[in-house]
Amino acid sequence: METGAETRAAERPYDVVLFGATGFVGELTAEYLAAHAPADCRWALAGRSRDRLAALRDRLADRWPHCAALPLLVADSEDPVSLRTLARSARVVASTVGPYIRYGDELVAACARAGTDYLDLTGEPEFVDRVYVRHDALARETGARLVHACGFDSVPHDLGVYFTVRQLPEGVPLRVDGFVRAGALFSGGTFASALSAFGRGREMLDAARERRLHEPRSVNRRARAPLGGPRFSRETGTWALPLPTLDPQVVVRSARALDRYGPDFRYRHYASLKTLPVALGGSAAVGTGVLAAQLPAVRAWLTKCYASGKGPSAERRARSWFSVRFVGEGGGRRVFTEVSGGDPGYDETAKMLAESALSLAFDPLPATAGQVTTAVAMGDALLGRLRAAGLRFRVAHSG
Repeated sequence: METGAETRAAERPYDVVLFGATGFVGELTAEYLAAHAPADCRWALAGRSRDRLAALRDRLADRWPHCAALPLLVADSEDPVSLRTLARSARVVASTVGPYIRYGDELVAACARAGTDYLDLTGEPEFVDRVYVRHDALARETGARLVHACGFDSVPHDLGVYFTVRQLPEGVPLRVDGFVRAGALFSGGTFASALSAFGRGREMLDAARERRLHEPRSVNRRARAPLGGPRFSRETGTWALPLPTLDPQVVVRSARALDRYGPDFRYRHYASLKTLPVALGGSAAVGTGVLAAQLPAVRAWLTKCYASGKGPSAERRARSWFSVRFVGEGGGRRVFTEVSGGDPGYDETAKMLAESALSLAFDPLPATAGQVTTAVAMGDALLGRLRAAGLRFRVAHSG
C-alpha cells in the first residue's frame, strides 16, 4: 500500500531535477544524465538563468538529440517560493549549488516539506549538522530522504567501508583504516566551499554540539572515528596524515545505522603520501589555508582569484585519478580493499551524483527517511551501479 508521500511522488512531472545545472560540476552531471539516464527517465535542468539553461540544453542536444526537449526550470536559491515549486515538481532533486551553508538550506527545507528526495555534493560538516537539526524530523514525517555528500565527498569512503565490512565476520568488533591518494585539480566552486568551511570553525563546532543534543544515542552498539596521529603505514608503504574531513563522520553515521558494522566499530581516515617531505609540506599548506581563511579580506580575495564555475580542462581531468585503500580487521580476519577511479572531483563526482539520483528514483531500496547516508539509503544498489559505471571496488588481499 502506498503512503501519501509515495502517491504524491508518483504523480509528479519529473523523476530527477538537476539544480545548478549550468555550474562546472552541474554541466558534467547533465552530460552524464544525457548519456546514461534510462529512456523513460523524466528529468529536467534547473537554475536561476533561463538563458544559461537554454544554452546548456543546446550543447547537450548537439551530442544527444533527444535532449532538445529537456524541460528548463527557473529557480533561485534565494527565492524560497521558486524552490518550493521546484521541490513539488520532482521525485528527486540533486543540487550542485554551493557553498551549501550559504545557498543550500532553503532547498533542503522545501524538499523536506514536500516529501522530495534531496541529494548534494557538500563536504561541509556544519551544513550537514544544521540540516539534521532543522529538517530531519520533518523529512521523516514526509518520507523525504536527505542524502548529502554524493560525490568524492563521501561516496568512495562511505561505500568503500561498507564494501570492506562485508568481507569481515559479523557480530564482532571491527576496525577499518582508510588511506586516500589522488592526483587531480579542483574547481572554483570546490575552492569556495573549502574556504567557507575553513573560515567557520567556531560555527562548525557549535553546529556539531547542537546536533549531539538532538541525536538519539545507542546503548547497545558503538561507532566512532578518532582522529589518530601521523604515522608511517606499513600496510600501504606511505606516510599517513589524519584527514579531518566530512568523510569519517559519514562513515560513522552509516555504522550507527547498520547492524552489519558490528557492536563496536572504529574508523580512522588518512591522507596517504609517499614521502615524509611531501607529508610535511602538505600539512603546512593545509595549516596556512586554514589560517588565511580566518581573515575575511583574504578569504574574499582568494575566492575572487579562483572564481566559481571554472575547473580543470577535459585533458587535465583525463589524467586525474584517485585511490582509497582500506585495511579492515575483526574476528581474527584481516582484509585489504581498494576503491579507485578517474578524476575524483569532477568526472567521477558527476557520475556518483547522477547514479545516486537515478538509484533513488528507480531502484528498490530499503525503507528510509530523514537525513541518511549513501550506504544506508542505497547500499548495494548504488555499489552495483557505480561498479557497472566503471568505479573499481576490489578485494586486494584477505586472510
